[in-house]
Amino acid sequence: MRLGSGTFAACCVVIEVLGVALFLRGFFPAPVRSSSRTEHQAEPPAPEPSTGASSNWTKLPPPLFSKVVIMLIDALRDDFVFGSKGVKFMPYTTYLVEKGASHSFVAEAKPPTVTMPRIKVDDNVTRHLDKVLKRGDWDVLILHYLGLDHIGHISGPSSPLIGHKLSEMDNILMKIHTSLLSEERENLSPNLLVLCGDHGMSETGSHGASSMEEVNTPLILISSAFERKPGDIRHPKHVQQTDLAATLAIGLGLPIPENSVGSLLFPSIEGRPVREQLRFLHLNAVQLSKLLQENVPSYKKEPGFEQFKMAERLHGNWIRLYLEESTSEVLFNLGTKVRRQYLDALRTLSLSLSRQVAQYDIYSMLVGTVMVLEVLTLLLLSIPQALSSKAELEVPLWSPVFSLLFYLMFLVLSALHVIVCTSAESSCYFCGLSWLMAGGVMVLISALLCAVVSALAKMFASGKLLSKNPAHPNSRWSELDVVILLGTMGHVLSLGASSFIEEEHQTWYFLVNTLCLALCHEIYRNCFLGNDCEPRRCSHGERGFVNTAPALQDRSIGHDELEPHRVSKSPTSLNTLRGWEKWMAMASPWVILTCCRLLRSLNQTGVQWAHRPDLGHWLTSSDHKAELSVLAALSLIMIFALVQRRCSLTSKVAMALGLLGVYCYRAAIGNVLFPWQRDSKDISKGLIEARFVHVFVLGILFTGTKDLLKSQVIAADFTIKTVGLWEIYSGLVLLAALLFRPHNLPVLVFSLLIQTIMTKFIWKPLRHDAAEITVMHYWFGQAFFYFQGNSNNIATVDISAGFVGLDTYVEVPAVFLTAFATFAGPVLWASHLVSFLSSETSSGSALSHACFCYALICSFPVSAYIILVTSLRYHLFIWSVFSPKLLYEGMHILITAAICVFFTAMDQTNTKS
Repeated sequence: MRLGSGTFAACCVVIEVLGVALFLRGFFPAPVRSSSRTEHQAEPPAPEPSTGASSNWTKLPPPLFSKVVIMLIDALRDDFVFGSKGVKFMPYTTYLVEKGASHSFVAEAKPPTVTMPRIKVDDNVTRHLDKVLKRGDWDVLILHYLGLDHIGHISGPSSPLIGHKLSEMDNILMKIHTSLLSEERENLSPNLLVLCGDHGMSETGSHGASSMEEVNTPLILISSAFERKPGDIRHPKHVQQTDLAATLAIGLGLPIPENSVGSLLFPSIEGRPVREQLRFLHLNAVQLSKLLQENVPSYKKEPGFEQFKMAERLHGNWIRLYLEESTSEVLFNLGTKVRRQYLDALRTLSLSLSRQVAQYDIYSMLVGTVMVLEVLTLLLLSIPQALSSKAELEVPLWSPVFSLLFYLMFLVLSALHVIVCTSAESSCYFCGLSWLMAGGVMVLISALLCAVVSALAKMFASGKLLSKNPAHPNSRWSELDVVILLGTMGHVLSLGASSFIEEEHQTWYFLVNTLCLALCHEIYRNCFLGNDCEPRRCSHGERGFVNTAPALQDRSIGHDELEPHRVSKSPTSLNTLRGWEKWMAMASPWVILTCCRLLRSLNQTGVQWAHRPDLGHWLTSSDHKAELSVLAALSLIMIFALVQRRCSLTSKVAMALGLLGVYCYRAAIGNVLFPWQRDSKDISKGLIEARFVHVFVLGILFTGTKDLLKSQVIAADFTIKTVGLWEIYSGLVLLAALLFRPHNLPVLVFSLLIQTIMTKFIWKPLRHDAAEITVMHYWFGQAFFYFQGNSNNIATVDISAGFVGLDTYVEVPAVFLTAFATFAGPVLWASHLVSFLSSETSSGSALSHACFCYALICSFPVSAYIILVTSLRYHLFIWSVFSPKLLYEGMHILITAAICVFFTAMDQTNTKS
């Protein structure tokens, strides 16, 4: 079966997405659960240890508190309460911490500190608070305030809005505490007020990673049952966030959740009698030891389990002495020893379970890895045919040999699947799939393996493996080809080091700078030495993927068939440029280098220098709002000037109004100012302005799509298609301008400027082929991903972009807008590549070549990385460094699949028109 190069590449990337998804499901499995969850009735509580006495306790102790109010403030950082901001903006809370009846802790959240996004204006939470507090028909009240997190995502922890929000939260806490105290006077039973946060906030206002600012949250337990601490200003003790579940269960007289891995916060019960203290600690230890037994086969050898058994024996001895009504010092000393032994056992058990609670699903990971590697191998073996002038290749799906090998492989894989799934001790996602779905995956793996074997057999049979085409003995690689090859290989190898992952932006900055120098060398050589000294370029078939596989040349393909596809329809070269154009061509690499250097100063990213000030922080400070307003206005004007030149009149008007709407939206939410506006007191959500822009984005995209359909159906002038593609690209640019924060608009301007310069003075005059242009677009797209301020840290994802134009959380548009805003750099450069090749190339197969090259160069890093993270899965930084990068790679390959499908659709349109 013959397929076009683009269609074949798109199908391969879609299969690769499935493989990566299966690998991710195995790498990030669901937490291990207690087996007793399947039972309908909960187990009775463990009895109090005893040495034969019949008066030991067998029931749960009564609750310690009558009512519990949990006030959860999203993104509440520990220094917002315990630091200078707490003293200034939360005076009542500070008073309770330092002199009130409370216990204060710093609760550490486990990374990645990612939560599902929501929008609630905080007034909705407080609106009925007074009525609820007066009612007596509840035991637990949970208040979740999201405003602080929303402010952080929009303007960061240094925003003046943070102080106002903290003051509001302090007043609400005072209202709740006062109400609980008044109720205690009537009922004579203590209540509990819990102030906590789910995660912290990074210096950029986001969260998701493992920095101290993101994982440290305050945890304050306030109750009249605790002793007052006049003048006590000691530093809060660090505990785990998971400890709260066990503490609340004991406080409410309920069983501890079976899957809880936390330990009881002892200060909350230190005022109780010793027997009750030991009873509470014993219940917690029994629960943790049962969870350990279900998840660790060799649980008896675990230090925590041994400590628990020792504490239980000592506890039984203490009970015997207690029941004998002994009041000697021996009883007191033994009780102190038992308590200390329990606390040590709880700490060790909790630590062991925290390490065991999520296990790797190796089988699912292995199946996903095999699929990805098969796709990569098939792409590599298909290079000679895919990059030939016909841009077609033969996929051997129906040959008899293929059928025999296919059925044999399918039977072997099915047998292995049955063996693995029946002998697996732990849960496995792939084994949990239905036989129809699992069989489909095995059919796919068998088909891919057979295709790889068939391609290898064909190459050996024709004798072209490791052979060079003798027809062109003088063909050699250019300096640009060497840079592309070494850069691609170097980037893939760098993914094996945690430091290079944290600072990957430096790798891409270095690669684009080196690329500019290589282009500079090529331009100067052509200008001063002429075409006689230009190295002969070998064709696509000889060079394969930008000369990465010259040995794969097919000798049976003639020289005319392998003529490289240049991007220019006319014989344009540097020698045909006019005087000033030649000087501009010579200066263009240095202009691009200057633009890249300015962009590097805009957003500090990574880890090593993320804390250092940059232009973005300077512009977003409240003291420089006027400068930011001027910069945003100039950037929007430049965007219109660079985009409108190839749009239709309707799209030009829509683009101008849309960009005006972008500025109005940013002014409405208080980011920028109008010339007649002195301050930004009248702040709104900007819903009308943002939706106004969305309408123009959809209008421009619709106009471009209409032109594409017109060029396909009516077979009209070729320019209609090029205009349609450019209008689609323009619509995406307008959407990016809406979603980018104002200080990031220069990133969009420089992206358009560099594309314009390279189109006019580099790609056209130097007549680069489709493969080289594709790789250059990919490199610059990756560099602009980091120029935006992104990194391999989840905390740098701008969540606020997903809510532009939305007044509530709507999952599909929120996810789409967030993904587009994050990967705008690669998406815009890929869209520009389609538009450029469709309008400038002299061959109809250029888009197929570009799609194949784009799929191949994106498959290299993801294939290598899943092997690396598998081998490094027990690395110290696997969750803080390697796993976030894995999520980025998974999302990137999904976007690559969408891009390749778009390439293929445009290629089909080009073929039919």
